[in-house]
Amino acid sequence: MSGLVAVLSLVLLTGGCSQKKGAAAAGTAGSAASAGNSAPVPVPSTPSTPPAVVRFNPATGTAGVDPLEPIRVAVAGGSLSDVTVTNGAGTAVKGALSADKLSWASAEELGYNKSYTIKAVATNADGDETTQASSFTTVKPHNLTMPYIQTAAGGAIDPGVTFGVGQVVRVHFDEAIPDRKAAQATLQVTTAPDQTGAFSWLSDRDVYWRTRTYLTPGTKVTITAKAYGKNFGNSLYGQADSTTWFKVGNKHISIADDRNKIVRVYSNGTLVKTMPTSMGRHTSIKGDTGMIDLRTNSGPHVVVGGEKNIDMNSASFGLSKGANAYRTTVPVGVRISYDGEYVHWADWSVRQQGKTDTSHGCLNVSPANAYWFYGFSVPGDIVDVRNTGRTLAEWNSGYWNVSWATWISDSAT
Repeated sequence: MSGLVAVLSLVLLTGGCSQKKGAAAAGTAGSAASAGNSAPVPVPSTPSTPPAVVRFNPATGTAGVDPLEPIRVAVAGGSLSDVTVTNGAGTAVKGALSADKLSWASAEELGYNKSYTIKAVATNADGDETTQASSFTTVKPHNLTMPYIQTAAGGAIDPGVTFGVGQVVRVHFDEAIPDRKAAQATLQVTTAPDQTGAFSWLSDRDVYWRTRTYLTPGTKVTITAKAYGKNFGNSLYGQADSTTWFKVGNKHISIADDRNKIVRVYSNGTLVKTMPTSMGRHTSIKGDTGMIDLRTNSGPHVVVGGEKNIDMNSASFGLSKGANAYRTTVPVGVRISYDGEYVHWADWSVRQQGKTDTSHGCLNVSPANAYWFYGFSVPGDIVDVRNTGRTLAEWNSGYWNVSWATWISDSAT
């Protein structure tokens, strides 16, 4: 019995071993057959990272670019490491990268009719650099105009100068403006404390600004013309920006009444001086080219300024000959209109002052009063002449003779 068991065990053991062997052999044979009948399977490689893509604004080749439009460079799939923008002369344009280095923007205005080249270096996630370039040109104006900020009389406004409460501002363009609305949109006046004001056009080159009522003493007035890069019509562009400011002094209002021939001078509402005067005669005389009205103009006059040793010549208003013609030097006076009206020294008419009108349109006062008024007055003060029967024209410093409704009707807004 034990012998039979031993033989069976041997048979089973041998059979088990043969089965595993056969399986192994089959596997080997299959592998050999596969190797003999097919190409080797390649091992997959890691895909490469695409290069960073740079985008330009303005786009490459753009012409007529607004010089106020910022240059912008952006990147996708990476970051910017360097951006340079240069004009045709090789001068670099100021600009800066964003904190995340995904964009760059210029930080200054461009020039008119200039070519610009942009070079940008970008790096993708693998550190591979890409350099891309672009170019564009800016607008070429047909002509340029400069805005000059002045007093209404055409004088300079030096920053911080003091003017009277009636000062009117003029912005003078040195070319006729086709599009007044576009030009006026570049102008801004701020007052501190705030007061209502508006622009009014008297010509295609001149726009004036005043408040609805006289300025408040102590006010700071800032005037700005942001003209550069702006088209005022027909390809007329602003040449440059301009700005200045002034402060308003005491409220000097003088009232000259032709009924009693007295000038009453007020400072901040208080009467500080009474001056007898002799105004323009209530008559007309024959001049070089026609009749001349000698009456003084009525209405609020804006003081132009004080003068000394004034050359007064009747030929300046069309009277060069005859008994009424004159030429004399007046020691001191204050000009109150553009056609030659003054409050001035007149020692020859002291007896008539306060009684009758003897002048050719000016306000004659005594030498002492003329010197006092010269020292008292500043440009922008108001001399309000009344009851002469002749109205001061707007162009002749009569801006306050114009109603507010009429004033704003000539605005371009």
